[in-house]
Amino acid sequence: MSATEGLYEKSLKPLKEAASILGLESDVVEAIATPERILIVSIPVKMDNGRIKTFTGYRVQHNTARGPAKGGIRYHPNVCLDEVKSLAFWMSIKNAVVGIPYGGGKGGVACNPKEMSQDELERLTRGYAAAIAKFVGPDVDIPAPDVGTNAQIMGWFADEYFKITGKYEPGIITSKPLSIGGSVGRGTATGRGGFFVTVEAAKAFNIPLKDAKVSIQGYGNVAQPIAKYLHELGCKIIAVSDSVGGAYNPEGMHPIKLAEHKQKTRTVKGFPGSQEIGTADPLTVDCDILIPAALENQITKENADDVKAKLIVELANGPITPEADKILREKGVIILPDVLANAGGVTVSYFEWVQNRMGYYWTEEEVDDKLRQIMTKAFKEIYQTAKQHVLDRSFKVHSEAHELNLRIAAYILAVKRIYEAMKALGRI
Repeated sequence: MSATEGLYEKSLKPLKEAASILGLESDVVEAIATPERILIVSIPVKMDNGRIKTFTGYRVQHNTARGPAKGGIRYHPNVCLDEVKSLAFWMSIKNAVVGIPYGGGKGGVACNPKEMSQDELERLTRGYAAAIAKFVGPDVDIPAPDVGTNAQIMGWFADEYFKITGKYEPGIITSKPLSIGGSVGRGTATGRGGFFVTVEAAKAFNIPLKDAKVSIQGYGNVAQPIAKYLHELGCKIIAVSDSVGGAYNPEGMHPIKLAEHKQKTRTVKGFPGSQEIGTADPLTVDCDILIPAALENQITKENADDVKAKLIVELANGPITPEADKILREKGVIILPDVLANAGGVTVSYFEWVQNRMGYYWTEEEVDDKLRQIMTKAFKEIYQTAKQHVLDRSFKVHSEAHELNLRIAAYILAVKRIYEAMKALGRI
């Protein structure tokens, strides 16, 4: 039995709750929930040892009522259809939350990229690109990197697409190297977007950022930028961890020095002046702001009671289970949901696509300013929606802290936008 079995049904729970609040009929909810297209492809690859290995790849286009499908390509041993469907659905919601003109899509190949050579990865990528080339394009479905993939893999995918179609269309894929049409600011975009909404949430909920204690699970490309920006505002980074271990210092640690240590040793464990902690320990240390930036399902009903943070910023996808979410809200913990908090990455991917279509490229300052505007606007819309539904008593709750259910507010906004687009097109 797959570890992700049933994930798609679980991912639909907030959709159904939001749809209930909006008064949508069950057949409309089913139309929104059901993916438009599911591709399953076989990819034979000649390995370095001369043998042929056949990989299974997926591409799910969840909903395109608001624009082309948009979402990453994941290379991981656990990739399966249920997971890719869930990720595509979340992309539909995320793109609608921040108001960019995309639907949701996602792709993946069941493989272990850590055990493959660069040549094998290139052959796999070109095979995957060839298998789905008829179903993607800058006006149809625009992939990007995800877990296990990177800018180089996007370059190989783009090149194969160019060869097959006979057209040079850099907007076919995003998060490319700058030399072939990538956008400045894309590398830090997810962390930067998370930073913008954290600042807005701190203002809205009266959480002082000066000397605020920050704990981070996962210290990779997403977490390092937000740690740097929060540190610059006077926050203390007291705990960090990765897949090997963690580091803790209640007086705070310098985020750039932490990143340098991780680059040298491949882990934050053993950072000078810190106490060694476990991978999951940052979730339960005494802190003001907790940033889960690793994997899904990290905060569960088993450890939710031990979480001490006032504000949780979900930079990972689905780091809190539905059961844990309820426990945390009843404790008065404020949660910035993943469909808002980590949407900075896809937002700057959208900027990249726009620049590719125009053939005109923006400065990093322009990209940053546009990202700030979109993320700030999205937070304010979600916050106001949450407050409005408290006034309407749509949420049956007991204290103001967890009356403001930002996750359901985000889904209310997104589902309404998707519904209105489908209705305008005559699809429902």
